[in-house]
Amino acid sequence: MALYGVLGDIHGNREALEAALAVLDEHAIDAILCVGDLVGYNPDGNECVAMLEERGALCIAGNHDLIGTGLLGFERCSNKAMHSLKRTRRALSPPTIRTLTSLPAHRRIEGRVVLVHGGVRDVQQYMTQPRHFLQNAAYLRDDFPGATVCFFGHTHEQGVREVDGESVREIDTQVPAVRLRSDRLYFVNPGSVDASRKRSRKFAELAIFDSERLECTFRRVPYDDAATEARAAAEGYRIDRWRDRLYDWQRRVMGPRQVDAT
Repeated sequence: MALYGVLGDIHGNREALEAALAVLDEHAIDAILCVGDLVGYNPDGNECVAMLEERGALCIAGNHDLIGTGLLGFERCSNKAMHSLKRTRRALSPPTIRTLTSLPAHRRIEGRVVLVHGGVRDVQQYMTQPRHFLQNAAYLRDDFPGATVCFFGHTHEQGVREVDGESVREIDTQVPAVRLRSDRLYFVNPGSVDASRKRSRKFAELAIFDSERLECTFRRVPYDDAATEARAAAEGYRIDRWRDRLYDWQRRVMGPRQVDAT
């Protein structure tokens, strides 16, 4: 039994990761868990991977980690994501690539906890609807018998879904702590450390999980988003409208697999 800091969707945002780690430093965290997407969108992928390695974080691979290292293609990417990941592929150092390509697709923690990125069997699945959680609850029972808590990312939204039979209930996370029942199944998203995709005020999001008490607390902390955005734009991670249109044309004419090579 331990106290875990749970992170996800860092996307090479050093300023946001520093803010999130500062919160974890305020608590007696036993270990850091990360549900993937260490790189992509922002210019500090190498630095973010190194920071997590230094802390012994238990990470899994997200779709951006797989695409950024060439293990997955751009077929299901938005133009914005594809553009930043093309830049990421050129920027990642050999040590970072070795680390990312060694990450597992899942991790099981203490028997009852599983880390995935998107869905249990699909790293790029967005779990947003009740049917998604019911489908993945079945996968979880088949693939990880006895697991009752599944941490996931990919959607960039903090949230908890409780699955009881064929019922899915969304639980309010705006409380001091969310208590999980041992006889139910839960899908928990800690939120995204990186907030570059969000239109509202930018916060680094994270969760703290007490595996003994089966409690999750959710945190949102400000970071220097202006610095992140300025450097991301200067280093070519932000797409302009003409490049966006070019990618649309390439997808129509050449198909998504050919765009991968351009």
